[in-house]
Parts: sequence; C-alpha cells; structure tokens
Amino acid sequence: MKILAIIPARSNSKGLKDKNIKDLFGLPLCAYTIRAAKDSGVFDEIHFSTDSQLYAEIARQHGASIPFLRTSELASDTASSWDVVKFVVNKYLELGKTFDAIMLLQPTVPLRNSSDIVNATKLLTEKSANAIVSVTDPEHSPVLNAPLPEDGDMSIYHERFSNMVARQMLLRQYAINGAIYLAKTQYLMHSADIYQEKCYAYYMPRERSIDIDTQLDFDLCKFYMEYTKK
Repeated sequence: MKILAIIPARSNSKGLKDKNIKDLFGLPLCAYTIRAAKDSGVFDEIHFSTDSQLYAEIARQHGASIPFLRTSELASDTASSWDVVKFVVNKYLELGKTFDAIMLLQPTVPLRNSSDIVNATKLLTEKSANAIVSVTDPEHSPVLNAPLPEDGDMSIYHERFSNMVARQMLLRQYAINGAIYLAKTQYLMHSADIYQEKCYAYYMPRERSIDIDTQLDFDLCKFYMEYTKK
C-alpha cells in the first residue's frame, strides 16, 4: 500500500502555547513523531500540516514534507482533525498524488515509536480492516465518573457501587490515546467517522501513550523520559 502520514500541528494551541515545537531534550516536540514516522519505513510521504511558516521550517529540518500550508479556517478551534485530513488528501490529489491509506499521527504523543506505527499498519492488513485506532488503559475506571447535580449530591454513587461487581469481574475497558489513526483512504473520505465498519483497536501501554496538552502533561513526559534513561 501507498501510505501517507499526516502530522497536524496548528500554531495557536490554547492549553500550552506553541506546544508542538516546545523544546524536549534538545528537540522540538514534533520532531519525535516525524522521526518515528521516518524510522518506521512504511510511508511514501510524511506530511506536516500546519498554518505556520515557522513550524513548517522546523518540520522540514527534521525530514517532513510541506508542499502547502493549511488554511486559517482549518487552524481554528472549530476545525476537526478529520477536516484537516480530508483537506490534505484533496490537495495531494490536485498535485497528482494518491494514497491507499492515511495515518494521522498527533505530535503531542511523542513516546509512540516506529514499532507502534509498523504494527498498526500490519494489523490493518491482518484484519482486512478499514481502520485501526490506538488505545491504552484508562487512568481510572469509568465507574468512578458520574454526572453530579449542582448541589454536589453524590447519591448516584450509592446505586452505582451497590450494583458493582468485583473489579476483576468487570469487562476490561480502553481509552483512545490519540497516537495512531490509520484508515484506508476511500473509507475515510466517504464515511462520517472511521469507527463505523471494520475498525479495530491497536493496544499501546500507558507509558507510550502520554498525550501532551498542558504543562503538567509535558512535565510528566519529561520525567518519564528521564526515568527510563537511568
């Protein structure tokens, strides 16, 4: 298959300013994802999607392709990642380039590695899947989450806990970690979302699933990287 990697990195991030190029042990954050994509060897092109000339230049230095920038509308808070993906696919069509599959790699998950990318790609073939999405273990059991009324009354938990079976008997649950979204192009371009038919999970451990949105996330990622070097 011809596969296109898309690494989305808008410049006006709200939670942590300029997080996509924030220095992480001498490299901009986005460089970890670009390098993992290159090292995997599965992509025909690695596209860095940004609205910023500065971001584009930094990404080029690490080996990404930026034949065009995304529009300001697609860098807004209301634009979804899939809006960006479909824009990129159509722009490549205008350039005469087509791909059998697309992998969206968010640069805010820097500990996802090349083996994850390779194994997710293999799973697409093994499952004859339309899509593969990476998941991990949730930080807390969903049973601990519940809506509360304005007065903070917690009686909802009485019913929940009184009916709860032992933890080990609960079905194992997973959380989407944002590291890998892989889909066949035709399926992606003609579906409302990629979860509808023959979409399968690729499991990643939590230590490779840190998704950076805040300074706390960034500090946790640094701590883990320092810890694993020891």
